[in-house]
Amino acid sequence: MMIPIPSILISLGGKCLLNWTLVFIQRNYICQSFLGVFSVSLSVIDTALTLSVTTFHLHTDGYVILLGLKLTTFHVCLLVQIFGQIYNALQLPVVVLAGLDHFCTLTQCLQFTIAGVRMFFILSVTGFLWYLTALYVFLLSDFNPVLEEVSYNQIHQCWILRTSYTLQVALLLLLSLGYAALHAGCSTQLWKDQNTVQSRTLSRKNVVYQTLHVFLNTWALFLFFLAAFLLLPVGIPAYLAMNVIWLSFLN
Repeated sequence: MMIPIPSILISLGGKCLLNWTLVFIQRNYICQSFLGVFSVSLSVIDTALTLSVTTFHLHTDGYVILLGLKLTTFHVCLLVQIFGQIYNALQLPVVVLAGLDHFCTLTQCLQFTIAGVRMFFILSVTGFLWYLTALYVFLLSDFNPVLEEVSYNQIHQCWILRTSYTLQVALLLLLSLGYAALHAGCSTQLWKDQNTVQSRTLSRKNVVYQTLHVFLNTWALFLFFLAAFLLLPVGIPAYLAMNVIWLSFLN
């Protein structure tokens, strides 16, 4: 889909503002998990992308010389397409690593690990993930940037890829949550004491209802907007698919 470059700049600026706002709100505990550290790294990269695109687009000479390379407005579209593809490719690995991180937290398999060592490990995994994803996009994926010759009226527009993984990840998460709620609400264990079975069943159902109530109160609006964007024919641009509010939802 064709999007004007000023619209790209505005959306990137709004995304950066939202990212850093959520990072600041969660500053006391955001670096205690993989998703928190990844959120900070995503905010930094989004800020660098926004500043780069703004510089290339607003430079009065029409181009910028960087490391001996002449970068023009066409490179704005290329840069946004590349990062959009990287964000698309990051969706599933981030979900898997976040699940492993939560599993280790719940099972306390790393309870004897020193906090500094654990933080270094999370930082290393985050940096290595960005590096591997970039290599995958450039060397192994079928990504072909769209840099067609356009008319003068479209010279300040970019062809932007739509996200293809957000809907899949959202459906996977909602199905997992639904299965967990159904399992917690319906499964019972055989106990000799009937009163114990009833009390355990009621307690489990109360926990399920309270969890669903808190979840819907927190994320109902986000789910509504997510469903609206995914059902609209326009779709979500790939460079907006990965953001801190989405990572908070994954968390």
